[in-house]
Amino acid sequence: MSTQDRPELDLVASCDCGAVRLAVKGRPIAMFQCACQNCQKTSGSGHSSVVLFPASATSVTGETKSYVRPADSGASFTRHFCPVCSTTVYAQSSRAPAFHIVPAGLFAGQNEWYTPNQLIFARSHVGWDLIDTHLPRHDTYRPEKQS
Repeated sequence: MSTQDRPELDLVASCDCGAVRLAVKGRPIAMFQCACQNCQKTSGSGHSSVVLFPASATSVTGETKSYVRPADSGASFTRHFCPVCSTTVYAQSSRAPAFHIVPAGLFAGQNEWYTPNQLIFARSHVGWDLIDTHLPRHDTYRPEKQS
């Protein structure tokens, strides 16, 4: 999916209790599913469905708390969530601080545009979690494009 094929968005989403709102304006950088064990824990499922946006395309209203953990890549991974209902609003990796990783489900009821194009961390994907078999799968991160 080329950048031009990604939708131009102008949306506002909120956490479960409504105390935190995330506005996004612009095109997603990527839309994918992740089956790492941390995503399994935080989603309560076998994977998470996420959208990667430039940090400059998002704005948050309301107070968030954050939790920082070491990622398998050696980076620090920070999850920003509502302190009232604990809904994840976005996450960031120290590997790519210019981007926000937003759960596609945060836009519930207005996320028909979401089209994942890959599964990352397929090495920890569990068989009971049904994911489109046509999606490219990568054991960890997708390999960098070779020039």
